[in-house]
Amino acid sequence: MCYTVLYYLNKGRQAMPKQITIICGHYGSGKTNFALNLAIDRMRRGEAVTVVDLDIVNPYFRSSDYTGLLEENGVTVISPATAGTTVDAPALTARMASVFQRGEGAAIIDAGGDDAGAAALGRFSKRIEDSGSWQMLYVINKYRRLISSPEEAVALLREIEASSRLRATGIVNNSHLAGLTTAEDILSSVDYARKTAALCGLPLLMTTAPKAVSGELEGKVNNLYPVDILVKLPWNT
Repeated sequence: MCYTVLYYLNKGRQAMPKQITIICGHYGSGKTNFALNLAIDRMRRGEAVTVVDLDIVNPYFRSSDYTGLLEENGVTVISPATAGTTVDAPALTARMASVFQRGEGAAIIDAGGDDAGAAALGRFSKRIEDSGSWQMLYVINKYRRLISSPEEAVALLREIEASSRLRATGIVNNSHLAGLTTAEDILSSVDYARKTAALCGLPLLMTTAPKAVSGELEGKVNNLYPVDILVKLPWNT
């Protein structure tokens, strides 16, 4: 079990789960699949969970496309009516207010990809910081173009941080090759993830792996987080 999924480790001591968890990263890094798994896992642990689809730019692979799946698992979904366009979404602002209210449960914000997608976070950055209970996880994937080296991954993160006006707090190694991912692919990504985290000055919180291969990685990868492949490519649905 990967305790860092739900608990932010600090010098060996477990802190309480953060109320707001922001998931950011490069297009195609798998951040939405990670966000869906995290939301369902937290719900199964007895938390009230809301997923906020904050991607108002990219019409593909968005968390709100899986509203039915999330709601079947008891997760509330907030998504912009103008998703898939560059049109501002004022209605989202009003509904988003609920995630900043203490006692309303956990909120997982699936930010849009890259700096353009993360720009929508900017309007909420002050309220997020003022909440006093938040984290922003940067999802990386060694096998994605433009972030295949640690230096490229760090450069993209700095653009996301500037656009969102928020600083990342941890790294999630989500390196994969979609349905072709093997245990060796995961193992081969760990050094990349460690170097990226070191360059960013952030903790490497976890390494994800499809459940089909996670058994081969037990004891070989620290903070392993097995995930279901919930986000499907159009030709695999």
